[in-house]
Amino acid sequence: MAKINCIGILTSGGDAPGMNAAIRAVTRAGISNGFSIKGIYRGYEGLIKGEVKAFTTEDVSGIITRGGTILKTARCKEFTTHEGREKAYETCKREGIDALVVIGGNGSLTGARDFGMEFDFPVIGLPGTIDNDLYGTDATIGYDTTMNTIMECVDRIRDTANSHERIFFVEVMGRDAGFLAQNCAIACGAEAAIVPEETTDVDQLAQFMGRGIRKSKKSCIVIVSESPKCGALYYADRVKKEFPGFDVRVSILGHLQRGGSPSAHDRILASCTGAGAIEAIKQGQRNVMVGIRNNEVVYVPFSECIRTDKRFDKRLITVLNELSI
Repeated sequence: MAKINCIGILTSGGDAPGMNAAIRAVTRAGISNGFSIKGIYRGYEGLIKGEVKAFTTEDVSGIITRGGTILKTARCKEFTTHEGREKAYETCKREGIDALVVIGGNGSLTGARDFGMEFDFPVIGLPGTIDNDLYGTDATIGYDTTMNTIMECVDRIRDTANSHERIFFVEVMGRDAGFLAQNCAIACGAEAAIVPEETTDVDQLAQFMGRGIRKSKKSCIVIVSESPKCGALYYADRVKKEFPGFDVRVSILGHLQRGGSPSAHDRILASCTGAGAIEAIKQGQRNVMVGIRNNEVVYVPFSECIRTDKRFDKRLITVLNELSI
């Protein structure tokens, strides 16, 4: 195996609170272990175009508190092609980059896997996504901060719901996973959560609405995972048609969920996995994601973390149902 002297780092896909903490950790752990570090701007697009800068410890000073990513991020269709990945590889050769650390979600790590296998190139992934949908790690970077952001928003919405005796359908992110919706519903004391892992028919809709009414008020909160077909607006329209006696409102939290200073948990997670990425490179590992399981750093092959669905604990649905009576 060729000796690795220089490590490139990039962030890809949707931004997540804690990405900057991960950039800081990779940079400083790398320099501490004798590597040179180069930051790659705007994800795979920047790798193709050669937007690369040598990083020092000063470049990452003070960023652990900041949300977003100082390296910027972009989605890149060109990188899904062999020609695009070949351009990226040429950039690595030209810049003297011997290994890559990619911070991102499922799509980003899929690109990392393809690039690493196609050019026999060492690539290490860090789980940076608010959706918490990557297999092999207990939590992903940004998930905890996003849950706390949602909780603060829903707490405020609850005040209005109670004052006006309204039913609020609050739509949160999560893509194809219901981790955010289900756990935030429990944290916020919501009456129900509608998640991709569990279908909700008319009887279930009536059931959780009934639980709210039995509290001697007509207000309740329902957390809904985003969906192009069955999002919060869809369920609000159903209630208006099927239960016309209720005052219904919708709040789509949108991109405010992505921003903000990362929580202590996300800063620690990003720092430990970032340092773990450098350790993986020192060990000669490649095509693995660095995760945390049971408070231990683990290395999960890309083939597992991408293709394996993360288990959704349906016992949480029972917990929410029992606590929302």
